[in-house]
Amino acid sequence: MKVLKQVAGIDVAQKELVVTLGCLYEDFTVEFLSYKVFKNTDDGIKSLIEWAENKVFKTSDIHYVMEATGGYHQKFAYYLAGHNRNVYIVLPNKISNYIRTLDLKTITDKSCSQAIARFGLERKLNPWKKPDQAYHRLQQLTRERDQIVQQRSMVKNQLHAEKAQASPHLKSMERMRSRISFLNGQEKEIKEDINEIIKSNLTIKQIIERLITIPGVGILTAVTVLGETNGFELIRNKSQLSAYAGLDIKEKQSGTSVKAKPRITKKGNRNLRKSMYLPALTAVRCDDNFKEIYAGLVSKHGIKMKALVAVQRKILELIYVLFKNQTLYDQQYKTKNSVKTETVTR
Repeated sequence: MKVLKQVAGIDVAQKELVVTLGCLYEDFTVEFLSYKVFKNTDDGIKSLIEWAENKVFKTSDIHYVMEATGGYHQKFAYYLAGHNRNVYIVLPNKISNYIRTLDLKTITDKSCSQAIARFGLERKLNPWKKPDQAYHRLQQLTRERDQIVQQRSMVKNQLHAEKAQASPHLKSMERMRSRISFLNGQEKEIKEDINEIIKSNLTIKQIIERLITIPGVGILTAVTVLGETNGFELIRNKSQLSAYAGLDIKEKQSGTSVKAKPRITKKGNRNLRKSMYLPALTAVRCDDNFKEIYAGLVSKHGIKMKALVAVQRKILELIYVLFKNQTLYDQQYKTKNSVKTETVTR
C-alpha cells in the first residue's frame, strides 16, 4: 500500500529524546513502525537520525515533529534544520489538547511520542525555520536579568529585616550592601548587552520602536516578548499567543448543575506572562482605553485582579498585532465592532 507521509514524533526532555516512527497510508490508516529512546546529546541526535532513516520506507522523507519544550528542543531542532531535514515544532498546548481527544488511559513518554507522531500524520503543519539568533540571545539575557532582580529583592528584604533587629550585625549588613551593589552592576551589564543587540539589528530595532508606542511597554518588555516567542516564530494568531503565555481562559460548564468560574490556565510560558504585569499597571493609569476596560470590569465584578489580567492579555495581543501589521499604537483608534473583554480570576 502506498505511503502518503512518514513522521518521527519526538517527546523531548532534558536528557532524553523519546521517538515513535509512524506512517500514513493511502487509505488514511496510521501505523506505528518503531519506538526508541535516545540521549539528548550530539551523539544521541546523530544516532536518532541514522536509526529513523533506516527504519522508514524509502519512498518519502521523514517529517520530524516535536513540541516546544522550554529550551530542550532547540539543540535538536537546530541540528535537524542545519542538516536539511524536515522540522516541525508545535506549541505544547496544541499537543496537550490533542492528547485529550485520544482518551488515553495512561500518559507516558511513549504514549506522548505516539500522540505527537499521530498529530504530525493527521495535520498539515508549517515547516520550522531557524529564527534570528538575536532572539535567542535576548531570551537568555532577559531571563538572566530576571534572576538577578529576584536575587536583589531577596537581599534587600534580608537587609531590611536585619536593620529592624534590636542589635543589627554591621558586618552582615555591609556584605548585603556589597551583594546589592554587585547585582546592580550585573544588571547594568546585561542592559548594555541588550542595547548592543538592538543597535546591531535594524529589524529588531524597528520592531521595538513600534512596540514601545503601547502605554506601559518599554524596551525590556518588548525584548522579553520577542525573546520568549523567538520573534513569534510559532504564533499564528492572538489566541495562540494568549495560550502560549497561559493567559487563555479555562471554563467548565455542564447544564445547570456544573458551572465553574472562568480562570486563566497558567499553563504556558511563565516568563512571558510575568512580563505583562507591570505594563498593565502602567497602562490602566496612563491610557484612557485601558483605563476604560479596567474600570468597566472592576465595576462589574469588583475584583481588581480580574480586570488587570484582562488588560495584561489585551496588551500582549496588541503587541502581536503591531508586530504582524507593522503599525504603531494609536490611542484614538476605535473599532467599529465592540470589543468583548473576557474576565478571569487568578
